[in-house]
Amino acid sequence: MENGVSSFNQFIHELSVDSDSSSVDYASAEDEPDEIYRSTPSSPLSDGSGTCRTSAHINHDPHWTNWVAYIFSWILLPARFLLRIPFLLFRLLSSQESKASLDTGSPRPRTFHPFRKVHSSKDHVVQRTIDRRRGVIEDLHLAIEIFIEAIFDMFHKAAYFVFSPFAAFRIFGKWFSSPSAGDKDIDYNVSNASVPTATLGANDPSPRERNLTLHHTLNTDARTCRDVITELGYPYEAIHVITSDGYVILLERLPRRDARKAVFLQHGILDSSMGWVSNGVVGSPAFAAFDQGYDVFLGNFRGLVSREHVDKNISLRQYWRFSINEHGTEDIPAMIEKIHEVKTAELKLSHPNEETTDEQPYKLCAISHSMGGAAMLMYVIIRRIEEKPHRLSRLVLLSPAGFHDETSFLFTVAHYICLLLAPILALFVPALYIPTRFFRMLFNKLVRDFHNYPAVGGLVQTILSYGFGGDSSNWVGVLGLPHYNMNDMPGLSFRVIHHLAQIKRTKKFRMYDFGSKAVNMEVYGSPEPIDLGEYYSLIDIPVDLVAGKKDQIITSSMVKKHYRLMKDSGVDVSYNEFEYGHLDFTFAHHEELLAFVMSRLLLVEPDLKRQSSPKKALKLKKTGQARSGVSD
Repeated sequence: MENGVSSFNQFIHELSVDSDSSSVDYASAEDEPDEIYRSTPSSPLSDGSGTCRTSAHINHDPHWTNWVAYIFSWILLPARFLLRIPFLLFRLLSSQESKASLDTGSPRPRTFHPFRKVHSSKDHVVQRTIDRRRGVIEDLHLAIEIFIEAIFDMFHKAAYFVFSPFAAFRIFGKWFSSPSAGDKDIDYNVSNASVPTATLGANDPSPRERNLTLHHTLNTDARTCRDVITELGYPYEAIHVITSDGYVILLERLPRRDARKAVFLQHGILDSSMGWVSNGVVGSPAFAAFDQGYDVFLGNFRGLVSREHVDKNISLRQYWRFSINEHGTEDIPAMIEKIHEVKTAELKLSHPNEETTDEQPYKLCAISHSMGGAAMLMYVIIRRIEEKPHRLSRLVLLSPAGFHDETSFLFTVAHYICLLLAPILALFVPALYIPTRFFRMLFNKLVRDFHNYPAVGGLVQTILSYGFGGDSSNWVGVLGLPHYNMNDMPGLSFRVIHHLAQIKRTKKFRMYDFGSKAVNMEVYGSPEPIDLGEYYSLIDIPVDLVAGKKDQIITSSMVKKHYRLMKDSGVDVSYNEFEYGHLDFTFAHHEELLAFVMSRLLLVEPDLKRQSSPKKALKLKKTGQARSGVSD
């Protein structure tokens, strides 16, 4: 494949030129200067067409050698069986043949396309890898095309050796007699030969080349949240947090170390911190908050395929034994305490002469989506029950989980199956995720097919939308996010599914029921799990609830149930609705939602009464007395 034109198409073009020679003006083609093809930038397809026309003149000159070649083709018919010679031999001879093809004595080097095909195919693959990712269909198409390419290379090379025996003998002789001299000749000719280059445009003659890694060679997108943030020019910091039960979770940050206002963003189910930065600079909550002067922290729940844990030998079943309880009582407390530790230390360093009346010299707000909202409510209530500080100043909950009385038919069936077969499923299906790197890569490429082929993507979007009760979220777009890649991806614990099924059955926002009164008594101090809705009166910070009118995963009526309970409990709560689906709160670009969320955050201002240190106060006092003495 050369300049975007495969050798198969080129071969067909040459056959058509040979069969209808009257349609080609060879004299005009010979007299036409090469600058015609280089005067204006053209597409790879048009360049390939120009190359085909030039090669047609070189290879199909009406000369008596064509008749000799035609006669020899019939005389040497048995020699065609020699085309089964291993392709490795032709690869070893290709470098020698390229030297012979250039050494013609003419001012312009004569080109033989067969000896450049392997390199051209590679360049074409690299160019497409840089342009965009491929799906499974495109990979199959490319593999078939490369296979046809190799077959035609063999035919071209074999035909050249058959019809040019003297050149073949000369190459064999140089190869066996003086290989060192041949190498020098090749280096000389290669160094003096004109190498065709690809140009992005007249104003941008310098294409960039990136270092290829494994996921680049496999043409998959394995970018992380760090890659997205740093590529857009924002600062980044990664903090590894260890929970009290040994899980290692990643707390990511867009640092403003001297800022006295911070925001903590927590994702939902089967999601990661990537959701808060997936819309780029303009439409992502993380970048919007940073631009408003906030120190931004992005939380990640436990439950990745990589299974980060202090115990490197932890079993698969033991790792995935967690419910929403652990998200709200282990993950979030560990991350918020780490935020408090970091912010307090940094502000003391940046303001060493200042003291505050409060042990927390900053204000921390939290934005949570879906299951992250339920875990955040659980965190605040449990901390209040334990009489520990939760360190939050405001909650913004986007379509929070907690009540699931109304769900789609698919979810309803899944919940009842989960409740009925829970003991069996817990043994054989500890979590839902794609287990191997190969299948994760295959999934990643299939999603690319959904994007590259609109008909397929539209069909999948329609099926998923109807399966989830008509939710209008961009499901295909979400599946294409890089956190579903061959290296890692978020998984879904069976206990989390079981916990949601229990909430739907009881129609209460409760903690996880272990199925044993003894275990419940040991964990909660009562035979039944804690009903968090009954403790909403303990919430002592403003809460902003946001629902989606098109959300069929967590309907607006379920979010209103949170609102009514909070309002009856005396919580400072607000309720707002937008015309969004469930995933639109994080993965879609909606300026009105982003403006609303930022307006809620701006209601919290650092109002710390700063006091001077004792030494500085004494110094100011002496200075004031001295000034008063001078004035007297």
